[in-house]
Amino acid sequence: MDETKDLRIRESFARQGLMQTLGCRINHIEEGRVVLELPITREVSQQHGVAHAGASFALGDSASGYAALSVMAADAEVMTVEMKINLVAPAAGRRLLATGEVVKAGRRLVITRCTVQAEADDGSLHDVALLQGTMIPV
Repeated sequence: MDETKDLRIRESFARQGLMQTLGCRINHIEEGRVVLELPITREVSQQHGVAHAGASFALGDSASGYAALSVMAADAEVMTVEMKINLVAPAAGRRLLATGEVVKAGRRLVITRCTVQAEADDGSLHDVALLQGTMIPV
């Protein structure tokens, strides 16, 4: 992916107050695919000590949006039109990794999917959420 798109995604991500508040970071960027990470801390946990579903959703939504932005025109920004989430396991571990991918980039809408995984202390990963969404340039 060209450096201009990479920089545009990084600058947009830096303006996201929620991602900054949660401690999220960009892990990887390529055309049509973005990986974000979030440490699982007490601040993003729920009463059982695992990451709250809202953290998984926010992380997956942002990873999906930036994957979509990576295939949009240079002057575009991105917004979510709709997003569905399936929570498949408790988000237990030391961090979450959200891999957003473009499924289909149409003329106006971009369809995405995202897998959110939790990384255990031993480095193993397990799926905790699956998201599918629709993004639009703004």
